[in-house]
Amino acid sequence: MADSVACGRKGQKTPHGFYNIERMLKRLIAAQARVVLCGTCLDGRGIAEKDLIEGVARSTIDEVAGESLAADEVLVF
Repeated sequence: MADSVACGRKGQKTPHGFYNIERMLKRLIAAQARVVLCGTCLDGRGIAEKDLIEGVARSTIDEVAGESLAADEVLVF
């Protein structure tokens, strides 16, 4: 939600020694985690689906809330 949707952007370049959220999300996706981003939040920040990491899904706020309630664990960036 909000600015955290930028975490789903592919092609992140971080300075040496800094964590890279794209790599972290790819590891979660490879482990079958579901990563959903609020579509309205993406639109508000000019982020298109083509800009997203493979496996990250554009969603609705209702679906994000439902997934959060149903999940055993939720990570928030």
